[in-house]
Amino acid sequence: MGKVGKRFRRSTLAVLTGAALAGLLAVTAAAAAPGEASQRKAAAAARTDVYMKDVTADTGVQPHSYSPLWASPDIKVCPTAVECAVSQNPIVGVTNYLFVKLRNNGPYGSGIDNGVLRIYRTTPGGGATWPTHWTQIGAASVTVYPGVTTVTIPWTGVPGPGHFCLLARWVSPTDPMTFEGPSNSVNTLHNNNIAWRNVNSVRLTPGGPRVVRPFAIGNVTALETKNDVVFTQPAEPVRGARIFVDLGQTLFERWQATGKVGTGVRQVGQTELEIVDPGRASINGLVLKPGERLEFSLAFSADAALAKGAALNVTQFGPDADGTARADLGGVQYLLENGQ
Repeated sequence: MGKVGKRFRRSTLAVLTGAALAGLLAVTAAAAAPGEASQRKAAAAARTDVYMKDVTADTGVQPHSYSPLWASPDIKVCPTAVECAVSQNPIVGVTNYLFVKLRNNGPYGSGIDNGVLRIYRTTPGGGATWPTHWTQIGAASVTVYPGVTTVTIPWTGVPGPGHFCLLARWVSPTDPMTFEGPSNSVNTLHNNNIAWRNVNSVRLTPGGPRVVRPFAIGNVTALETKNDVVFTQPAEPVRGARIFVDLGQTLFERWQATGKVGTGVRQVGQTELEIVDPGRASINGLVLKPGERLEFSLAFSADAALAKGAALNVTQFGPDADGTARADLGGVQYLLENGQ
């Protein structure tokens, strides 16, 4: 983890106000004793840089322009202590295993690193405030040598319904976080030792029952915000599947109050909508109070066999804590598969 450029430091200072800015300036302006200066120089010389990939093409540079930030290939969930080929949904009530790849060849440092890998979970979706909405699953003290180190952490007693967003954080005194605030999106973008995985498998049987998944949207700012939930197809078109959103009473009433604005959706129940165009659907103008995170449900069913590789991305867009008016606040990729 290295220093970010001057542009980011200026943008970070621009969003700090009041006491936070005054405190930062006080620390920056304080004269350091000769011994402290020597310690800082020694720390800089010993800087390490362990990172996890946000996407396959990620090389550890921060920030980067890849998306989405929340589908890291370096985090897997497996049913046994033997690493599986493809990450799976955790099985409720038993011990599952988390496999995380730590890469010790980042662009901002070198050398053997010693630190702690911590794994957290939250309800799938976006807008999860750090650290309020995150629960630690487990941690491991690790020595990371040059190259790739795979760390295995047991996940005991997985709670129902067994669908989560996962967050991995590498914490090291010689590889510190560059910036941390309430927004997980901002934190992940500007810290290459944070990785985020929100990928969920959905098995559907033609003519079978609906498969329901929870989804939450949140507000990481100190002001009331309007947010959009956007549906896109990253690969093969979603054919043969039907997708429903039950906003629940609170979110539906707020959506109704802002004019029931949406694209590619139709109302099919008192609080339920059907996504009729999964490639470009959106539910717009969902109002959230400061710090609020509300949950709704997604339901999937199949009328026919699904095309191989069918996937659906559901993403929350809205104001972020760094002042961005419309940011990707997190989402989930649903991999739609034919049931057995």
